[in-house]
Amino acid sequence: MKRAGLLKFGIVLLFFGLFVVTFFFTDFLEIPKSPKPQMKDVRVSINLRMNRRSCTLRPLSPEESDEEDLLLESIAWPDVPAVPPPVSLNATSNAARSHFAIRPRSGGGPWRVGDQLEVTITMYNFQGRPKNRGGDFLLARLHNRTLEAGVAGRVVDHLDGTYSALFPLLWEGNSYVAVTLVHPSEAIPFLHRFASEMPDAVDFYSTFHSGSLTQTTMCSVCLPPSRQPLCNYTDLGTGELWFCYKPQNLSCDTRIRHHSVYQKSPKAEEHVLFKNGFTMKVPIPASGLDHVTVFPKTKGEPAANSVAGIPGPAGYYYKGLWISLSGTTVHQFNTASAMSQCLKDKVVHMYGDSTVRQWFEFLFGELPDLKVYNLHRMKQSGPYVALDYDKNIFVTYRCHGLPLRIVPSPITELHYVANELNGITGGKTTVVIIGVWAHFTTFPIRYYIRRMMSIRKAVVRLLARAPDTKVIIRTANLKHSSTAFLALLGGDWPSLQRDRVLRALFKGVDVHLVDAWEMTVAHYLQHDLHPPRPIIRNMIDVVLSYVCPSKKR
Repeated sequence: MKRAGLLKFGIVLLFFGLFVVTFFFTDFLEIPKSPKPQMKDVRVSINLRMNRRSCTLRPLSPEESDEEDLLLESIAWPDVPAVPPPVSLNATSNAARSHFAIRPRSGGGPWRVGDQLEVTITMYNFQGRPKNRGGDFLLARLHNRTLEAGVAGRVVDHLDGTYSALFPLLWEGNSYVAVTLVHPSEAIPFLHRFASEMPDAVDFYSTFHSGSLTQTTMCSVCLPPSRQPLCNYTDLGTGELWFCYKPQNLSCDTRIRHHSVYQKSPKAEEHVLFKNGFTMKVPIPASGLDHVTVFPKTKGEPAANSVAGIPGPAGYYYKGLWISLSGTTVHQFNTASAMSQCLKDKVVHMYGDSTVRQWFEFLFGELPDLKVYNLHRMKQSGPYVALDYDKNIFVTYRCHGLPLRIVPSPITELHYVANELNGITGGKTTVVIIGVWAHFTTFPIRYYIRRMMSIRKAVVRLLARAPDTKVIIRTANLKHSSTAFLALLGGDWPSLQRDRVLRALFKGVDVHLVDAWEMTVAHYLQHDLHPPRPIIRNMIDVVLSYVCPSKKR
């Protein structure tokens, strides 16, 4: 009897197992089977079933976890309630109805070089009522176009609808104040949610190929949930995660190319918060004079309006040239001969996104003897190698590893920066330049923190074995975000968050910063992901001043 009972139980269990297998197999058949599926069809079919993505992040050690908490706390934005649909502008910050006012000089008298100018900004909403909370994203600049002078202001949020902008007075003559509302506080929750909860701005794909068969599947660390098997491409050297849905008829080892596809802009009801010149990147008018006249500093007279505890700017422009207020003295390398002499006998390795590749392109465009070797690689991803044989100058560029918003590129050329750094011997003739930020603005900030922690570890190891190595870090910069899609894809607010994380992570490490953020805020030219040539030339002057600090003026 017992055997008969066990037999019946086994039969029931067998049929149940067959049912489960059939159910899952049938579910797998819902995935498109086309050898080369259309990107739009893949995205739509997945998003219809589950429009939220699940992000898998690399685990942290207890020490890293504590540091991450401190980093997140340091970049925390004032808490602003999300605007429920339908989005209304009634309570939203309105730049046109807001204003700024220049505060008088303490002690009276004329403004002088060395004083600190303070500007009070008062925000109003579209109903004409004063705001009673903070959280607006504001930029402030003091400038004189005739002198080609400019400096970024430090904006202080008083969390009650008013702000202060602080500027050092650094040149004689007129100094004009410009204040811009980049985003109203009400737009920030959308920006935060877009990358943190639903990083759907860009889809990443890999192409798999073997023999006559080619298939394409979606990849990321943030994938829509699915029962489809995954290929795990976790990097053994860095621990960086990356996954692809496994192609149905090919193995994970047949992956050959990576590319990306941009998705559509956010929901229509959110567009009103990201209208260029209306709710986004709008100048705030002055309630009185918008400028002050600055006179030479009087010997022995103390500076006026000094505010303790507020860090000053990294530098400023005067007559079109960047003058550093922290770090090394910036020299001008105005000729190909001067640049070549500085780089003589140097090996320069550049790693990062296209904003670093822009520096590589500037150098080989300026130095006629620096010849780029044709490796027959993609323009976007590279890698590039350039050589000046007579002066013994060797320059390389390689894009950072995944994620990359890029045209189809070979997987074999997508190397993680930390792994590359681990292969550098280093020394006094070696210069390493790193710029990693722009491709991470559509991912959760925790993902970017992990990537930069990995790179920092490799930098520390490099400096431990070769302390004379020059390591130069390029910060993030402002962009030209003229549409809602561009603002969410990686506009100025997510760039600012990553810029702050980058600075905090490398604080105390023996590296040199090129402050691309302030160099774009302070300049009169239009903001762009790839800054215009006059700004790039000044950035290269900063880089070469780190490499050759003893150059005579």
